[in-house]
Amino acid sequence: MVEVQFRKMTRDDVDEVYAIETENFSYPWEKEAFIEECQNDMAYYIVGVAEKKVVAYGGMWLVLDEANITNIAVRKKFQSQKIGKRLLETMIETAKKRKIKYMFLEVRPSNERAIFLYKKTGFIPCGIRPEYYPDNNENAVLMMRLL
Repeated sequence: MVEVQFRKMTRDDVDEVYAIETENFSYPWEKEAFIEECQNDMAYYIVGVAEKKVVAYGGMWLVLDEANITNIAVRKKFQSQKIGKRLLETMIETAKKRKIKYMFLEVRPSNERAIFLYKKTGFIPCGIRPEYYPDNNENAVLMMRLL
């Protein structure tokens, strides 16, 4: 298993984070959105670094006692090495340290691999967001975890 160090994302990480975003998602965020997240006091992003490169990232918004996971992705060449699970666990621990009580996320129902990971880390489905994804109008499964 590859050794990964997790740390808070900085502006210097945006190019690599954006590359991971475009590699993984059919409707990726714009690079400028990640730059804005670096300046957003509610946003907290974590990157996973291996071999001196960013290989994973996850972001969440922390509002009062809730965290909403905005995105999480692992560079394809590093997938299936439990990096996503370790990243998600790091995000959960970060939220707990900030006295967060609830975590939420949206996921495509067709993304069975992600749903499996989220359920394995304690998230449960709690709703549907109709036509959530703009690229194909796919619904999103809303999932929640108590901390």
